[in-house]
Amino acid sequence: MRFKVALLPIIFMMLSFQNVIVNSAYAQEGDISHSMLSQLKLAVKKSKNFDALKNAVSNNDLQTLALVRDQVGKIDHFYNVTIDSIGKIKITNQKSSGRCWLFTALNVLRLDVIKKYELDSFEFSETFCFFYDQLEKSNLFLEGVIDTRNLNFDDRRVEWLFRHPIGDGGVWNMAVALIEKYGVVPNEAMPETYHSENTSSMSRLLRTRLRQGGLKIRNMAQERKSITALREEKLNTLSDVYKILIASLGEPPDMLIWRYKDRKDQIHEWSPMTPLAFANQVIAGSLQDQVMLMNDPSREYYTLYEIEFDRNVHGQPNWTYINLPVNLLKEYAKKSLVDGYAMYFSCDVGKQLNRDEGILSTVNYDYESIYDIELTMNKEERIQTFDSGSSHAMTLVAVDTTASGATEKWRLENSWGAEKGHNGYLTMTDCWFDEYMFRLVVRKDYMPENVLKILEQKPIKLHPWDPMYLPFEDQ
Repeated sequence: MRFKVALLPIIFMMLSFQNVIVNSAYAQEGDISHSMLSQLKLAVKKSKNFDALKNAVSNNDLQTLALVRDQVGKIDHFYNVTIDSIGKIKITNQKSSGRCWLFTALNVLRLDVIKKYELDSFEFSETFCFFYDQLEKSNLFLEGVIDTRNLNFDDRRVEWLFRHPIGDGGVWNMAVALIEKYGVVPNEAMPETYHSENTSSMSRLLRTRLRQGGLKIRNMAQERKSITALREEKLNTLSDVYKILIASLGEPPDMLIWRYKDRKDQIHEWSPMTPLAFANQVIAGSLQDQVMLMNDPSREYYTLYEIEFDRNVHGQPNWTYINLPVNLLKEYAKKSLVDGYAMYFSCDVGKQLNRDEGILSTVNYDYESIYDIELTMNKEERIQTFDSGSSHAMTLVAVDTTASGATEKWRLENSWGAEKGHNGYLTMTDCWFDEYMFRLVVRKDYMPENVLKILEQKPIKLHPWDPMYLPFEDQ
């Protein structure tokens, strides 16, 4: 008995040694080995005051710790070039939805209505446009399924379609397509509902129904059914989509009567008209006279690009943009603001945003000092690695310049409600504009002829999974 007990430690040692041999036998080049793990641990132990750092970070909000105290209060919210109606208009609120692109486009256009009809404030119905956006995107997906019916299911385009059948995000050209086809109405003609302000559950239901319909269309195509039969099945799916939208968002009006009170307290009433006639009456100029510009240093400048599937209305072209150096975008933006025109603007809003102060500055937070690490990618590298992209759209409404004409900061009208940021606005430093701004829509009047000529180029088509597509604004 004593002999057996004495053997136990030896047996355990032999088993442990055998496990080491077995484990090392399974080790592959590139694995995290025991020696590598030891090096990682040693590197941390060599860091000075690491225990204090660990205690601070693990027990506190990281953004609070990283806030650069010396920068707080250094940036004011005053501007020497601004849109006249700022301070009077009601700040919109997209709530828990990804409709910032739609709010921004309509906020840009409403400024013309406010000026033209001498109003204190005005808001278009985002729900009206969103209803048709979801219907059109559903049709676009199903048509995409029909177009790719002969490709294998693991083809990247087919996979992309079924991964992204519908969403509530978008870009400027999608708003233009909706307005030109369906028109617009005042907010009171089709107000917000629970599901317009909280889109997630409706979106999940739509995605499921569309994927089901898309799969059936593909199966029918494998059975050699005719295009007519496939489109009949598409109509069946769209019928269910329409039911979901009507129940969730309400029914869009076919006719409307607009009554409003101007700044002189005079009440005006318009005769009944269609939403399309209303749009033609109140929206100044042609929407086609505005051009989407991009600053993407990872691609060639002075070049026209389009992104496949980047639209919502099937019969409309993909989103097309001119890629330009950032200094030109600033030049056109300043000219527009001086003349009183706001612009659609999109950016990577989450980077270095001080939500409490409503400040976008590249020096708001210092994460490198906390962790003793370097985070040194430039804009081009952040785009290429998907570390940065356009995530949110807002309305560019003001610029502040020095006596010499140098730009210091810009003002953005947001759609997160008046209680967020600085009374509903964000102030962006000129340096932040360089690093995290992506898209700007400018009227052709403020662009030189040599840049407008780029629109005549045959655009370079990018894949729908390109970094400039995903995410949509607020997708």
